[in-house]
Amino acid sequence: MIRAFFLWVLLSAPLFAAPLSRADLSDLIIAPYALGEQINDKGVWGLLNSGGGDAGFVFETGALAPLPGFSGQPINILVVLDLEGRFIDTRLISQREPIFVSGLGEAPLRDFLGQYQGRSINEPMVVGTPYGGGGGASDLVYLDGVTKATASVRIAHESILAAALAVAREKMQGVQAGPPPRPDLDHDEALDWETALDQGLVRHLRVSNGALDAAFAGTKWASDDPLAQAAPDDAYIDLYAIDIGPPAIARAVLASGTLAEVAAVRARAPDDELILLIEAGRHGLVSDDFVRNTAPDRIAATQDALPLALRDADILPELHADLPDALQDATLMVLRLDRRLGFDPAREWELSLQALRLHGNFQPEARSAHFNLTMGLPERFFLRPDLPAPRPPWLDALIARKWELMALGGGLVILFGVLWQQDWLVRRAVFTPIRLGFLAAMVAFVGFWGQGQLSIVTPLAVLRGITQGGGLEVLLYDPFSLMIWGAAIVGFVLWGRGLFCGWLCPFGALQEFAHHLGRWLHLPEWEPPRTYATALAATGPLALAGVLTVAVIAPDHAETVAEIEPFKTAITMQFARPLPYVLWAGGWLVLAMVWFKGFCRTICPLGALMRIGGYLRLRDWIARREDCGRPCQLCRVKCRYGAISREGAIDYPACFQCLDCVVIHDDPSQCVPLVLAAKRERNPK
Repeated sequence: MIRAFFLWVLLSAPLFAAPLSRADLSDLIIAPYALGEQINDKGVWGLLNSGGGDAGFVFETGALAPLPGFSGQPINILVVLDLEGRFIDTRLISQREPIFVSGLGEAPLRDFLGQYQGRSINEPMVVGTPYGGGGGASDLVYLDGVTKATASVRIAHESILAAALAVAREKMQGVQAGPPPRPDLDHDEALDWETALDQGLVRHLRVSNGALDAAFAGTKWASDDPLAQAAPDDAYIDLYAIDIGPPAIARAVLASGTLAEVAAVRARAPDDELILLIEAGRHGLVSDDFVRNTAPDRIAATQDALPLALRDADILPELHADLPDALQDATLMVLRLDRRLGFDPAREWELSLQALRLHGNFQPEARSAHFNLTMGLPERFFLRPDLPAPRPPWLDALIARKWELMALGGGLVILFGVLWQQDWLVRRAVFTPIRLGFLAAMVAFVGFWGQGQLSIVTPLAVLRGITQGGGLEVLLYDPFSLMIWGAAIVGFVLWGRGLFCGWLCPFGALQEFAHHLGRWLHLPEWEPPRTYATALAATGPLALAGVLTVAVIAPDHAETVAEIEPFKTAITMQFARPLPYVLWAGGWLVLAMVWFKGFCRTICPLGALMRIGGYLRLRDWIARREDCGRPCQLCRVKCRYGAISREGAIDYPACFQCLDCVVIHDDPSQCVPLVLAAKRERNPK
């Protein structure tokens, strides 16, 4: 009945809150932008500029990419994208991640989200830092994570990217994905002027004077060019445009001295694509007011209907001697396009020349006509960089913590080997140092360093993921803790709950060290009467039931109720928290100095859940004798967990695998049946 109730409440809990209303969203949009109309039923809204024109898109990640976090709830983030896929704003709306609710606070998460501003969805972004010397040359964009909250930050990052790419695929077709190609400097083929023309490597645009007049026909500017009317068949524009980024093409059209200048520019600015213009008409390419090394005022370029930034390359080119004589005296100019700004020379793009006419002598009126030339080179002249294959988040997490995982895995293998040979080990004097060494490693390496303290929050997220279809991906973001969970589950089968509660819990190890400190200080040792101890042991299941109920019925308070566990304060935050939390966690450690592991044995909700392991074990691994409990009560009296009945049976759901009873059982100087048997051998009467 109880299980059915919890299953019902878990199924009935909402996975995420309703999207913000229009009024709430409008309040979050910062001027000069404003919220437009809703675009679809997925919560995507238009973004308007100050003039009321379309400027981008507004959406929440919770609706488009509801990836569950450790609380079972998505991290909901407001994302504002411009029309070219750049992030204008990323702002936290809501989250229930335990580490940010009452641990670190939300400020580090908000700082993390601030790194997206100005970034593009076309950039391969990852959370972390580059290792070694290759980071600076990588195509990856590294976002600084948040210490002690790596898994939660990865969830936020994946939510943003998943939602933004969903909008881009539907609303922003044509946004370029990945870096453009670079000229292949090693590619070589025999080319001359005629071959380049035939293959389309040199593009030609000819506009006659008559065609120019036709562009202004019917306007007051129609008669403002007497030269055009006098010779309508002559060329107004006779333009040859050549992308000289590939060396094989450059060698076919440029003199050796200019080739050296081009090579120098390529070395100095490797991201610039150089375009040679040869104009044999009377257009002239630029006006008389043009200043070298600036943007040409009569030439423009576009790709995917977006403007490209042209600049003069400040090269005075000389043509190859084999080019026609008619071109040797033409107007020459070399322009540069920055591939880092999205220009892809291996795809079609447009070069546009402006023809300007003026009408009138005093403050003349201007009118323009534009003539376009389609450009673009074959792929064989370029090397298209391999994009870093997008790795799943769990793989990023594994790589980021590979050394810690290897150390943890090695330690777990040793621990499993030690416990498997426990009967042999407990007979040696090294048992106590080995146990204390493992417990110290739990506190220092697993707890403080690795942030591997397990918590009841994780089982809650798993249950929610199973019952609501959210999946269990959240576990993969923290492989360090997941490995400990795996060891604990294997321990269920082999030994019951004892592997985790007795050996792998950092806070449990802290309590045990606190108790040893109490003995060293000669503090009194207190143990409640067995009847009270039985009642106190029931507080753990009650706490577990309470946390489950609040998490489902009042999810906004789930993380607050989960603070019944002092793990976050003592281990994750290392007591850097407000005073009430410090008093709660520190109080249990002080109490442990006189009452052995009181928290673990009573109110711990995770420990109550771990008791299931006592029922899942496949064997009774603690040896018993016929005399145990009948009449010998030594192990029962010595067991500080109350895990041995009066009859001598082991209560495995309550056993912490401290091995004290195994030590007694195998010690001929302590085990009462062995002591009596030895006496009978010495005095056989």
